[in-house]
Amino acid sequence: MKRIFLLKGLDCPNCSAKIEKEVGELDGVQSSVVNLMKQTLTINVAPAAANTIASQIETIVHSHEPGVEVQEETVMNVTKSYSLKGLDCPNCSAKIEKEVGELDGVQSSVVNLMKQTLTINVAQTAADTIASQIETIVHSHEPDVEVSEIVQESYIPEKKQEANESYNNEDKKLTVRLATGAAIYAIGMALTVFAKVPLPVELVFLIVSYIILGGDVVWQAVRNISKGRVFDEHFLMSVSTIGAFVIGEYPEAVAVMLFYQVGEFFQSLAVERSRKSISDLMDIRPDCATVRRNGELITISPESVAIGEIIIVKPGEKIPLDGVVLDGDSMLDTRALTGESVPRSVHKGDEALSGCMNQTGVLTIKTTKAFGESTASKIIDLVENASSRKAPTENFITTFARYYTPVVVILAAILAILPPILLGGGWTEWIRRGFVFLVVSCPCALVISIPLTFFGGIGAASKRGVLVKGSNYLEALNNVSIIVFDKTGTLTKGVFNVTDILPANGFSKEQVLEYAVQAESFSNHPIAKSILSAYGKEIDQSVISDYKEISGYGISAMAGKKKVYAGNTKLMDSEHVEYTACEKVGTKVYVAVDGQYAGCILITDEVKPDSKKAISDLKHIGVEKTVMLTGDDEKIGKAVAEELQLDEYYAQLFPDQKVEKVELLDSKKRQGSKLAFVGDGINDAPVLARADVGIAMGGLGSDAAIEAADVVLMTDEPSKLVDAIDVAKATKQIVMQNIVIALGIKSVFLILGALGIAGMWEAVFGDVGVTIIAVLNAMRILKK
Repeated sequence: MKRIFLLKGLDCPNCSAKIEKEVGELDGVQSSVVNLMKQTLTINVAPAAANTIASQIETIVHSHEPGVEVQEETVMNVTKSYSLKGLDCPNCSAKIEKEVGELDGVQSSVVNLMKQTLTINVAQTAADTIASQIETIVHSHEPDVEVSEIVQESYIPEKKQEANESYNNEDKKLTVRLATGAAIYAIGMALTVFAKVPLPVELVFLIVSYIILGGDVVWQAVRNISKGRVFDEHFLMSVSTIGAFVIGEYPEAVAVMLFYQVGEFFQSLAVERSRKSISDLMDIRPDCATVRRNGELITISPESVAIGEIIIVKPGEKIPLDGVVLDGDSMLDTRALTGESVPRSVHKGDEALSGCMNQTGVLTIKTTKAFGESTASKIIDLVENASSRKAPTENFITTFARYYTPVVVILAAILAILPPILLGGGWTEWIRRGFVFLVVSCPCALVISIPLTFFGGIGAASKRGVLVKGSNYLEALNNVSIIVFDKTGTLTKGVFNVTDILPANGFSKEQVLEYAVQAESFSNHPIAKSILSAYGKEIDQSVISDYKEISGYGISAMAGKKKVYAGNTKLMDSEHVEYTACEKVGTKVYVAVDGQYAGCILITDEVKPDSKKAISDLKHIGVEKTVMLTGDDEKIGKAVAEELQLDEYYAQLFPDQKVEKVELLDSKKRQGSKLAFVGDGINDAPVLARADVGIAMGGLGSDAAIEAADVVLMTDEPSKLVDAIDVAKATKQIVMQNIVIALGIKSVFLILGALGIAGMWEAVFGDVGVTIIAVLNAMRILKK
């Protein structure tokens, strides 16, 4: 349970830290965070401890700050989403997200550039007035963006098409405006050069073209200044171009505005193309579903299909919802989910996942999940919302641009004013240099291309069947030095088979297997399933009672009047059963009946075909240490580790001991590096959460995997991890290239401008040209 307490009057950072620490150590408290700015304490607490936690917190707070008033926050928060139709500027998105997040009552604010949405968590008391405030903020940065609240998100193909047409119409209007302004500018320049028209005539053409091309930029700069927002690209362009007019550089002034607008147009197209590329990669959302109701087939939206309804999927159609095949055989194209081109066959009784393309036969499917919970819906949501978790580099660039712009404006002012005062004269020349300096300094290349690269990197990973939940995790994959693997289902197939039964004390093989089956009949563990499969008969579960699953040990149950134990050697030892240890390699299930040892069942698991190559490739790309953790016995762990040439292995571990081992390995890692854990996402949730990067293997159809991990490999192949790191490194490489290109070229032109060598034309390249180069470079990741 999440609970928030107001700490009115708290103003001591030292006391805040102590309160946060001591509250975090209380029984049942999972996390504790004190926000000194908001004077709040936010905790996540187990329900069992929730009733007494308030008094304990008050005691702790008053032991450090007796005058602070402790009061639980009872204000309910609501989540609201807004459509920002036409938003295509990463820089403006970041500003909108930040400013909306600072509004009273807003707990969180996330702009999704791909979906063109703003999602906020806001106090219910402020929810009614928040819409107008959001619209004001959005229009202060992007006047043409249409803001509307999303009451219910639903997929209707016709609406999507209208949205695309609307976007295209905006493009056409902008293209016409740019073409008209450029044509008038060209006519004016031609008349000046060839017809030698007088200056007033030339000025008419140039001023008209300037108003057409840059009127909106200047107006936006004025509006921003009136709201206290001075240092942005609109201000830089307006001041530099109007200044150029003042000092007599009329053609250059219009040219700067023309090329700035052309650059902005290309940036807009690049963002839209990147967005479309990711949408195409994840084009798994079905348009409709054919449902059988009252003996008739009707076509409806997937959201309207209930769990348990019967749907019909013809060849060439996408499967709209997760379900089980009732009738039919077919081949399914799972490429959009897994990145694999080899089709999968499905038959009666098999699971069919939404997003797969039905290729050959007609399938009759009984739905098992609503559309919002289906595999396709979850994957779409993950990829679309990945941009909300920003990488450290993105956050740095946003912060850098915030301080960089005012600094260069001040430097430009110093360059324009100080030298003429010190040198005595030359005002026009130095003011010109100051304006050149301003044009070059615009940080568009960085604030556009860096988010775009991470955006594309997540899309490129998705194409390979790797879901990355945020660009922060994509960047973290670059620094992984230790990778820890779970064994079963990760490095091995997790498909267990009973290979031997070793009876003892007069029991037969059949009796040992039957008692084991009775004990394991309620378990979903792969080992239990292998025993049930080997038995192959119906089980009378009515005779089974007092069933207990003992984590890390095994199972105890009453089978009729007999007490049956089935588990590992630790279970036998804890129940004081005298047994004979099995020396064969494999997973052993020891069985005891009424305290007497009955025998041992030997179960084996195969190593996946590409596990060895995956480990080898990981070492080749720079991973320093590979480690395996397993609950199996020492012999199995050693055999698998030697076969795969792992650096270390730890066997016979309880689930909590796996967390301890990860923490031990984490403490020994190289400074600045990351530790990744790879597991099946079901039994390994605590370890996935503890690792720097939690990676779930085989996420196709696994809700637990998709929920628990930071990165999800959609197939059961360990080699997908190499793909994930490969994409992460390529993304980081392009990000660093763009930083070097942008800052390097701009630095050169800033120096040349300050020295008077570079003029307005060179300044245009220093800004718009560099931005276009960076954007085109960023888009290379989509081809990865």
